[in-house]
Amino acid sequence: MGANMSMIRVEISFSVEPKEFIQLTVDRASAILNNNFSKEKKIKKLKVIANETVDIRGIGFYSLGKHRKNLSDNEKNEYVSLFKQYFLKSFSSRLAEYTDPKIKVNSQEKLNDNYTIVSSTLIATEKRTEVKIDWRIYTKNPENPLIRDLIIEGLSLARTQKEEFASILSSNNNDINALFSKLEEFINK
Repeated sequence: MGANMSMIRVEISFSVEPKEFIQLTVDRASAILNNNFSKEKKIKKLKVIANETVDIRGIGFYSLGKHRKNLSDNEKNEYVSLFKQYFLKSFSSRLAEYTDPKIKVNSQEKLNDNYTIVSSTLIATEKRTEVKIDWRIYTKNPENPLIRDLIIEGLSLARTQKEEFASILSSNNNDINALFSKLEEFINK
């Protein structure tokens, strides 16, 4: 019996509802922002959270739009690397400006098996008004939900990013190296 028992493997899967996933994520970020860490340390810790909870690669390819089809494998790899650095720096440095952000998760709406929208509110303070934030969550793998977009007061950050990249590319004869240069410039400043 002992030999047979050792062959039984127990697998435990953990699935979290998108609403709880967002609440856990914003609570983690709030704990960092409410701490007396230096701005640099806050940014470093926020990057860890973003790496774990955001589909950076998916957002990156969405941001490229139709241009991603024209890239070689080497260009795709370079783009993914640059976009990840760009995204993490942009996201974490913007977020590090907030002090005492309280986000209330209100509801979730399942769009299909792959996407759920989680609605939340950034609670108003003396210094800022209430802000409505919707989170587009990629739920194809329920054990690993990922943030694909933030829609702040109706404005999609992913769509804005896509428009910005399209503008850079169209004003440079669709030369991907022009976009690479802009991303590197931001990363290194």
